Amino acid sequence: MSTKMRNPSCDHSIPRYTKSVLFVILIAAFLTQAVAEEGTTTAGSSTGLTVSTHDLVILVEKTKSFDVLVYDPLPSDVFVQLKKQHEALVELEPNYFSISASNPKNITVDVLGVRPGHLEITAESVPNDAWIVEDLFVRITVANSEAVIYTSIVFGWIYFVAWSISFYPQIYINFKRKSVVGLNFDFLALNIVGFTLYSVFNCGLYWNSNIQAEYASRHPRGLNPVLLNDVVFGLHAMFATIITIIQCFIYERSDQRVSKTASCILGGIAIIVLVTLILAAVGVSQWLDFLYYCSYIKLAMIIKYIPQVLMNYRRKSTIGWSIGNILLDFTGGTLSMLQMILNAYNYDDWVSIFGSFTKFGMGLFSVIFDIVFIVQHYILYSFRNK
Repeated sequence: MSTKMRNPSCDHSIPRYTKSVLFVILIAAFLTQAVAEEGTTTAGSSTGLTVSTHDLVILVEKTKSFDVLVYDPLPSDVFVQLKKQHEALVELEPNYFSISASNPKNITVDVLGVRPGHLEITAESVPNDAWIVEDLFVRITVANSEAVIYTSIVFGWIYFVAWSISFYPQIYINFKRKSVVGLNFDFLALNIVGFTLYSVFNCGLYWNSNIQAEYASRHPRGLNPVLLNDVVFGLHAMFATIITIIQCFIYERSDQRVSKTASCILGGIAIIVLVTLILAAVGVSQWLDFLYYCSYIKLAMIIKYIPQVLMNYRRKSTIGWSIGNILLDFTGGTLSMLQMILNAYNYDDWVSIFGSFTKFGMGLFSVIFDIVFIVQHYILYSFRNK
């Protein structure tokens, strides 16, 4: 018996979750305005000594150098002792030196890579005034292989492109069929919320100077973890997902709707976001904490695949669900994990995978779901997809 298709104009299933989605999206705009109005005044400070570069990448058994520079006039002669965070990774020459106040000269420090890893070079001075060596630090990465460095970069660009274009096969198949039957609405609802909160996190840390100052206060010598490609990817993912949601309004969708379970999850997310937003707005917590909560929710959105897997199972078909999206996502996820493994080997930094499993684990679970979809499409239900 064939199923009679319902007229999209008579189906109001999408609005069941658009209020929660719009609420989360509006928070992005509110965050930008609220924090921008939070003026901060930073007092000027003196910097006695600085360095020619704060970041240095060297290979094992190779040597690179950095210069110690006199930035502001020194009131007296200064003796400087360099300190290594990890003794066994590099050798420094010289380890210590003096700088004359009357005739200051820059000092060149040679760094020999001994073992792969990450470390910081800092300094102590006599006289022991913090402002003299506060900016004298270098983050050093010692690598096993230059070829692995470039391979990792290539993998990074490939998975960035694969993930970026992975949204469009679904958009195309919806347009071609003039139907979204087979595309689970719970997946879309969780996806747009996840990418919206991901974009809030990225935009806040990348563009807002106040939040950047909060991050610098907690991680004085840490690099901003958000890069421009993170911002672009998140905003682009939001755009592509919104296009797909619009297609759900204008194309045939039968009796598909957002489930009560997904609606409850979205309501819970809205409450968490609202509470953490209020806490940041009234000063109980920092805006950086609010962004962290947004990122945690995004990580939890790995559950978005479950409704689509169940829907395919119940229909015994993947018609309407683009396998192109899955193949591109599988490519991106696999290369992302390979990049992490290459970097762990090259920098002897396996703790980045096993000590903090979140990023690697998210990629792994995403690839596992991709494999499930591939099995459903090409093996279990292939006879129904023809």
